[in-house]
Amino acid sequence: MATKIDKEACREAYNLVRDDGSAVIWVTFKYDGSTIVPGEQGEEYQDFIQQCTDDIRLFAFVRFTTGDAMSKRSKFALITWIGENVSGLQRAKTGTDKTLVKEVVQNFAKEFVISDRKELEEDFIKSELKKAGGAWASAAPGFPRWARLLPAEEAAVPGASHPRWPS
Repeated sequence: MATKIDKEACREAYNLVRDDGSAVIWVTFKYDGSTIVPGEQGEEYQDFIQQCTDDIRLFAFVRFTTGDAMSKRSKFALITWIGENVSGLQRAKTGTDKTLVKEVVQNFAKEFVISDRKELEEDFIKSELKKAGGAWASAAPGFPRWARLLPAEEAAVPGASHPRWPS
């Protein structure tokens, strides 16, 4: 039987996570028979990790707060969890079913397909989101503003002037 998705219910859950005014930072999308429906949701990332057991497959949309003292922003991740005890046929089907989830979950910084619980660690996910962001800025005092806008390898030493931008 072909997999379907409850688009309206999943879109509501997705929008709840995207809303910066909401305390909900994650939602799962799980299988109810052959239909993908919203699953659990929560305010703590560690609670999400508890949902990822070895015998299930699920999709999750998670909001992380990244940045430094100068700038905080929300970054979103789409996580596909496939437990170690999931059958080969279900593993393969998860890849095609993800296209249904992506019809609802359209805006995210990075996508992850994870089977190892170590890869679910919050620090690992945040570091990958930071790499995907592409921007580097130092909040170090005395660092010229123009240097904060450059990639790390091009930034000048504090106090030096850049030929194109005065400090």
